[in-house]
Amino acid sequence: MDKLKEVLVVEGKDDTKRIQQAVNADTFETNGSALNKTKLAQIKQLQATRGVIVLTDPDFNGERLRKLISAAVPDAKHAFITRKQGVPENAGGSLGVEHADPAVIKSALQHLSAGSLDDKPLIFQQDLLAAGLVGQAESRQRREKLGEVLNLGYVNGKQLLKRLQLFQVSREDFKKAVQQLDQ
Repeated sequence: MDKLKEVLVVEGKDDTKRIQQAVNADTFETNGSALNKTKLAQIKQLQATRGVIVLTDPDFNGERLRKLISAAVPDAKHAFITRKQGVPENAGGSLGVEHADPAVIKSALQHLSAGSLDDKPLIFQQDLLAAGLVGQAESRQRREKLGEVLNLGYVNGKQLLKRLQLFQVSREDFKKAVQQLDQ
């Protein structure tokens, strides 16, 4: 198996162990939410020399880290797993990449986001409302399904537009995905 050129930015050593079961890649561990200026500078350096792919847990802290890294390294690539894919087998464990099946990790690495935002939004807040993705009782479940269909990962209602823009999802692909939710 060829080694991945980019460095995977993950939260901890258990994530690294699981990733090594899926792909041949180097990882950079943030040690959970303890991301300081030194580590951000190291991630910038890695991006400049090899490129980085951010693969954090599908939870609040993982999204927080992703946002911090995106602000410091806007051209970083992103890979996502869904909340369902990161659930531990044993009850009581925390949600995370370390619980994902190696095939899920491989798939996530095949569906990367380019990280930079296009200035022209293709989808608007009223589209999200009309699709039942925000402002309704079942909106969270619909967003989770949309995240699976479009390989966006989990995102809350406030961040959905940004994620759709980040992934440069076209209006056509968005409409097709919403139709799948309605079936």
